[in-house]
Amino acid sequence: MVVDDECRTVPVPADVRRVVSIVPSLTEAVAATAPGLLVGATDWCTHPADLDVTRVKGTKNPDVAAILDLAPDLVVTNQEENRLSDLDALRDAGVPVYVTDIRTVDGAFASLARMLAACGLDRPAWLDDAEAAWRALPQPTRHRRAVVPIWRRPWMAVGRDTFTGAVLARLGVDNVLAEHAERYPRFDPAALPDHDLVVLPDEPYLFTADDGPEAFPGVPAVLVSGRLLTWYGPSLAVAARELPPLLIA
Repeated sequence: MVVDDECRTVPVPADVRRVVSIVPSLTEAVAATAPGLLVGATDWCTHPADLDVTRVKGTKNPDVAAILDLAPDLVVTNQEENRLSDLDALRDAGVPVYVTDIRTVDGAFASLARMLAACGLDRPAWLDDAEAAWRALPQPTRHRRAVVPIWRRPWMAVGRDTFTGAVLARLGVDNVLAEHAERYPRFDPAALPDHDLVVLPDEPYLFTADDGPEAFPGVPAVLVSGRLLTWYGPSLAVAARELPPLLIA
């Protein structure tokens, strides 16, 4: 038995040989640590690029029957990414389900170590490297005030208590919607609090130079990889290197 991030006891077998992940970040983390352990992943699990496993649809609409057909020893999931109804359906079918809940950078390192341990894996070198990369970053001496859209038509943005917000805050970029009641609120670009930066990721909405910046006239806009803002896994080390020059230069 192990305990997941929601303090649920998970009946994980002593020998885990078959894992399904329905979260892209966790897919990459498991695949980078133990190639061959994963037998299923979502259609959105794009890393590693050579991942060759059965696809089980999306994070919000996983094919529960297809997952059961894979006879996994463990399914790894996330509190925000996945729906409780799908997780309960897997549990009701007798499948052990491990739930992560990651909202801060430091929390990501601890949560990933626990999740990988639940898979029967030792702490990998890539996780040590990622943690060291973030620890080596200097404390920000300059702060910027940013809005982080994630969708348009309707406009939606990063709000309170998110991993993305925590990543940005660690770099000295303060989310102007961090105190909003919702985690991903709708907003009017003309009615935002004062801000001096717009951060436009390429997922879930694919913002581009021609689709997004024009809605925020007079404010610098930066296009960034959504993976660096929202994924917790091997990409964390890349994010520590590539985000600072983009956002705080």
